[in-house]
Amino acid sequence: MDVIKIELVGIKTPIIQPGEDIVEVLFTALSEQGVQLEPRSILVVAETVVAFSQNRVRDLSHVQVSPYANNLAEQYALEPSLAQLIVDEADEILGGVSNVLLTIKDGILMANAGIDRSNAPPGHVVLLPDKHTETAWQIKARLESKIGREEVGVIIADSRTQPLRLGTVGLAVAVAGFYPIKDYRGQPDIFGKPLRITRSAVADNLASAAQILLGEADEQVPFVLIRDAPVQFTNERIQPEVMTIPKRECMYMAVFQQYSNTTRI
Repeated sequence: MDVIKIELVGIKTPIIQPGEDIVEVLFTALSEQGVQLEPRSILVVAETVVAFSQNRVRDLSHVQVSPYANNLAEQYALEPSLAQLIVDEADEILGGVSNVLLTIKDGILMANAGIDRSNAPPGHVVLLPDKHTETAWQIKARLESKIGREEVGVIIADSRTQPLRLGTVGLAVAVAGFYPIKDYRGQPDIFGKPLRITRSAVADNLASAAQILLGEADEQVPFVLIRDAPVQFTNERIQPEVMTIPKRECMYMAVFQQYSNTTRI
């Protein structure tokens, strides 16, 4: 029987500063650590360092707060300036609990529109990267130019929570260079029954694997190289909508809607 294996290599760097060129930081770190970027590799980049490179860091003391954001802050025990940034960044605010607003941004259900206090300077927060899919393709192009070869994939990764599960898993905010979803519909299972709805979130699964090395605290590992991943590389520009489904087709959203409309004693 053939052995199937995937290799993940974490790349440690100094603290990346706002506006810094993360591709140059990466290649300096690769050289220092004796690691090569090879074709058919996937580079997972923590979304925080992408946001830093885009100067998507905000000083909370400089945020002007609207009455609407102030009301949200009072209702959900949030700092008013943070509530304002969430209002500015979110596509939709669904509700919240103490210290957290549940939002939709770019078709993804996430807390606080992806705004993060962790790994931000004191008094500051980090927003999600701007134009993240375009940015992923720009990173891919620069990586391939550096090594003189094609077939390099890129994931801009964040962490997220799952309903009723403790802890965070990985989320592929943006993908370039490979197909992020594998469609199993119509294929037989081990007993020959055709699968009806199963699709595998390949990019999210790889982001989750990389998250073990990226960490959530002071690891200073903003890059993870994944080698020998069983993915289909492509230069086709896959739109981010491929990785999302409409609210009406989402099991969680449909049940939450029913639950919120039901009076419980």
